[in-house]
This record gives sequence, structure tokens and C-alpha cells, in this order.
Amino acid sequence: MSGTATTRIDQEVDLRVGADSSQFPPTTFPTTFLATAAKFASQPALHYKRDGEWCACSSFLHSLLTLWFHLCRHHHTWQHYEATSFRFAKALLSQGLNRFDTVGICGFNASEWFFSFVGTVLAGGVPVGIYATNSAAATQQVCLHADTRIVVVDSVEQLEKFASLVPALPKLQAIVLCTVLLDTFRQLTPSSFAIVGNDAVPAGFQCHIRVYSFEAFIALGDAVDDVVVRDRIASQRPGHCLSLIYTSGTTGRPKGVMVSHDAFMFAQASLMHPFTTDDFNNNDRMVSFLPLSHIAGQECDIGCQAVHGSHVYFAQPDALKGSLGATLKEVRPTFLLTVPRLFEKFMEKMQDVGRSTTGLKKVLVTWAKGVGAATVAASVFGQSGEVPWGFWLADYLVFQRVRQALGLDCCKFFYAGAAPLSQICFDYFAALNIPIYGVMGMSETSGIGFCNFPDQFKPLAIGTKNVGTEFRIDPSTGELDLRGRHVTMGYLKDKGETDRAIDADGWLHTGDIARVDADGFVTITGRLKELLITAGGENVSPARLEDVLKQELPILSNVMAVGDQRKFISALVTFRVVADGDGVPTDQLDALAVRVLEQDVGSSAKTVGQAKICDRVRAYIDAGLVRANARAISRAQHVQKVAILDKDFSIPGGEFTPTLKLKRSVVLNQYAHVVDALYQ
Repeated sequence: MSGTATTRIDQEVDLRVGADSSQFPPTTFPTTFLATAAKFASQPALHYKRDGEWCACSSFLHSLLTLWFHLCRHHHTWQHYEATSFRFAKALLSQGLNRFDTVGICGFNASEWFFSFVGTVLAGGVPVGIYATNSAAATQQVCLHADTRIVVVDSVEQLEKFASLVPALPKLQAIVLCTVLLDTFRQLTPSSFAIVGNDAVPAGFQCHIRVYSFEAFIALGDAVDDVVVRDRIASQRPGHCLSLIYTSGTTGRPKGVMVSHDAFMFAQASLMHPFTTDDFNNNDRMVSFLPLSHIAGQECDIGCQAVHGSHVYFAQPDALKGSLGATLKEVRPTFLLTVPRLFEKFMEKMQDVGRSTTGLKKVLVTWAKGVGAATVAASVFGQSGEVPWGFWLADYLVFQRVRQALGLDCCKFFYAGAAPLSQICFDYFAALNIPIYGVMGMSETSGIGFCNFPDQFKPLAIGTKNVGTEFRIDPSTGELDLRGRHVTMGYLKDKGETDRAIDADGWLHTGDIARVDADGFVTITGRLKELLITAGGENVSPARLEDVLKQELPILSNVMAVGDQRKFISALVTFRVVADGDGVPTDQLDALAVRVLEQDVGSSAKTVGQAKICDRVRAYIDAGLVRANARAISRAQHVQKVAILDKDFSIPGGEFTPTLKLKRSVVLNQYAHVVDALYQ
């Protein structure tokens, strides 16, 4: 295989430089990164928290507004970022890392994640992000497939997992342990282990390969000349592999997506093309919390920063379990890209507060929401753009205060991707003058493809095509196909999947079902692999009916439609519950669910078990089902039966990917007996 696609990590591919993308010269990641590091050498780059304080090595001239913030907090300057990445690269070379060898990185977002990623690239290797939530079996599968030589982990828990896999990973030669709590910088050997912060290495711990602290590891490269790294950098071409990203495996075995330097950097240029330097620059602040094993995290946090020199603040490891809100208030980011589920969580908490609002305040907020909805509606593409009367007052009295409460008062752009945003969620934030813009990208397109912009957007659409993106919609299946420089090199060691995904003309078959309107705005309506085909031959896309059912029944946390090759559509549903400290759902209903049951249903149920056997709850669900079916497009899309599951879906439970995508096949296998019972 040759040309623009390959299955080999060491093969250079031809670039797809068309007339509409020729304005962006091909380049490599190190070229851009090193130029930015030189330009902003003494300025802050990476901010992290230690002992409750943001750690920083502040630049005095950064700005008077943020001077105190930086002096009281910890960060790494661009100069330190570059130097540490170089040291990591030299350490890899001291261990015999060859061109295109892979280095695994497993842990939550942190400075060391960035150092390891960039250092691996500078050394001519290929970084491989490994989800910390992966099971031992899934981790072994990735490392074996990628032939991983060295792996970086951020906790003793991950260290133990990899140590147990050493006998099954013949090419793995060293493990590097890094954590912001690490205060003992010395080499760890199979017979001598240190106490690492609050994590104690278990007594009797055994490992048959070398284990290093991060500082001890990078010290290994101090004897290596910088020239050796410079030579590795010079050998890199835009058509070479930059990063290996494994898909989340929502529909099957994860595949290794090879992203070239050109695809990664072109994605940055294409996405940022409509924006100005006022929109994005080195003064911007971003909170890093999306998994860096995912293309969105790498492009948004590592790539965008490498281009603009912006500030990255690392959220806490429990960000998606609740601490992110506090981090946003402390950092006050200027840009936010996240998954729809996070906006939904914000909405639910705000709705909970809103229910206790009464009197004049409630009247004021209700009026302001009408103004906010009208403002966003007027800004939709093709509308007048006129600011309605009373906006400035509503903004001063309500909107600004809401943003401040969320820590988003400095945020210029709000984006949601990776999954569809519900109408109810969009409308809720629009009423607060917070338009959430849709964006579409995937690992196979380097994270871009379509995007909405402040002066060119439509609600719930993924936007118009990015510069350099060609697209078409298959008239027979409705599948969205893409072509451009940002399309993947191919799947590592998998010619069959590569040929199925990318045809001879370079079209990537996304698997998404889409429609396009007269203005060029594309909307995703479903996934081909998620399409339910009933026994009567009706094609049903589950996303919309699931969304409607959740709207009608706010006590529901998750809904998954089933019914492929069955006589009718049914649904598996879960109640809203409280999660424990590890994110594992409990049996306790959350405050919103309890309030709805008390006030709207007349039920005293406080647990899932109690709610399942309550006649009033059952009647409430049946009534909601009737309302949802009344909104269905056709009778074939009516949900006939509902099964209430005993526990909610979660990442620890395996039903969600780390980016909160539902693993439908996992749920179907896990609850096959429940589904079968619905049709008996």
C-alpha cells in the first residue's frame, strides 16, 4: 500500500494538498513547537496545581491583570517546557529508541503528559495515548499492537497494571512513573521502591524491567548531545506519522489511527482560519481535562497551544466527577471545548438552583431568558443579527452573573463535540445568551471536518465544512464521506479496515448519517452501525427518540433504544443517581430525581430499588412514554416497552468510553437477557 494511505507506521504518505488548502504549507509539529517556544520563551505555558495552589514560574511582564494569579501559582515557562521535552527525548535515545518506535503514555492530563508527548516526537518516536480507564486486557492489546518500547504512567495503580503485563509485552523495556506528588527523585529498581507522595508502592512489588521516576529517567539523557535530537527532528517529514490514536472501541476492537504531521498541523490551520488574532493568541487560557489519548485533547490542548502559545491549565484527575466546576472558576478560561454531557451536568445543577428561585428574582430571570433566547436566535445564520431591546440590562443583571458563577465570564467560544447536543440543552443555554456551537471531527480526520462560528452557525448543526475539506453524502445510505489533508494515513497493521474506511479515491467513509441544507450546514442524524432496522424493514435512528424520552422524563439519566431485527422498538433506561468518589453509580437517586418524584409524581422513593416497584413511578414513566411517542416522526419510531435497569451507565462500569460515548454493543451484551424479556 502506498500513496496517501498506508498501514505501516514507518512509511511516508503523499500529501493531499488541493487548491483550497495550498495556502497552508506542509510542516511538522516540531517546527511549529520550537518556533513558538522560542517566541514566548520566558512566558508561562503549563499551569498545574500542587497542595491546593496553582504552581507557576511566572513571567513578570505577562499582564498586570494576571500578575498576582501567576505569582501565587505554579507553571512551566515555554523555555522549561522545551528543555524538559528535549531531556525526555535524549533519555529515549539513550535507551536505544529508533525512528517510529512507540512510547505509551497512560495517565490524567498533566505537564508530564505534554513533556512525554513532545519529547517522543522530538526523538523521532510516535506517542501512543493509553486510556487510564482501560482494563489490563485492553492495555495489553494496545501495547502489543503498537510494539510499545517504553511507557509513562502517573500512579502506582497504573504501575502495578503495567508491571503485571510485562511478561506478555516482550518489547517493553522500561516504565517511567511520574506524578505531581512525586517528591523522591531517584531510580527505582526491581528490589528497591520509593514511597511516592500519597501512594505507597506495595510491599513485595516485583517488576522484571527497569522502573524510573520521571526525573531519574530524563537524567539518563543528560550525556546525549542536543545535536542527536536535532538530527532526529531534521529527519521528520510532513507525511510521517506523528501520533498513534486508538479508537474508543464503541462498536468493536479498537483500531490504531495513524495521524501524520501534516494532517495534525493542517487541522490547526484549517480550523483557525476564520478566526483572528483577537480570537486566539498567547493570552488565551484553556483548561485541559478531555482525555489526551483522544484526538480532541491532543489537537485542542497540545496542538492549539503549540500554534498560539496560549496557557494550558491542568484540571484535577476527578474533573469529570465534580471538581471541574471549581477549576473553571479559578482559571476562567477563554475557550471551552467539551462533550455535551458536561453541558448537561451544568444545566442540571442550574435547574436545581432555579427551582428554589421565587418572587421578583424569578420574574427577572424569566424575562432575561426570553431576551437571551431572542438574542441567540437573531444571531443564527440568515437572521437579522439585531440585539433585542433590553439585552444590555438582561446581560448586566443576569447573563454576566451566570457566567461568573460558572467560571465562564471570560469565555469567548463554547463548543460541544464527540456526540450530539440535545435541543433542550442548547435552548437552555441559549436562553442565558450562551450559544453552544457544534463541531465535528474524529480521530480519522485529525479532529476536524465541520465547525460553526459565531458569525456563521445554526443550532444543533455541526456547521459548514472547514477549509480544505471535501464532503459528499451517499444518496443511497445517507453516509457522510470526507476527503482532505487531515484524513488519517490509515489504521496500523490493518489493511482490511483501512481499505473499508478509505476508498481508492481518498474518500473517508465516516459511518455518520447526515443531511445538508441549502446554506451548506451539515447535521448528523445518526450512525450507520447504530441504525435499528426493525423486522418490518423500518430504519430507525435511535438518537432522537432517546433524546425526546429524556426530555419527557427528567428522572432518567440514560436511555438506549433497542429493537434491531425485532418487531418493535423498546428502550433500556436508567435513573439519575448519586455516584461514589470513584464515579461508580450508587442506588441512591440524586436530588433532582428525588424532587421530581416528590413534587410531580407523589412518590417517596429515594433509591432505584424503591422507584422500580413504585406504581406511581411506573405510571409516570408510561405517561412520559405516551408523550414521547406523540412527538415521533412515524409510528415505526414509537417506543413500545421500557426496561428500567438496576444501575446507571458509567465509565467504570464499561458502558461509556472515556469521552462519554455510549458503548451500545457492551450494553447489549450485558443486558441481553433484559432485552430478550422485552420481546417474549
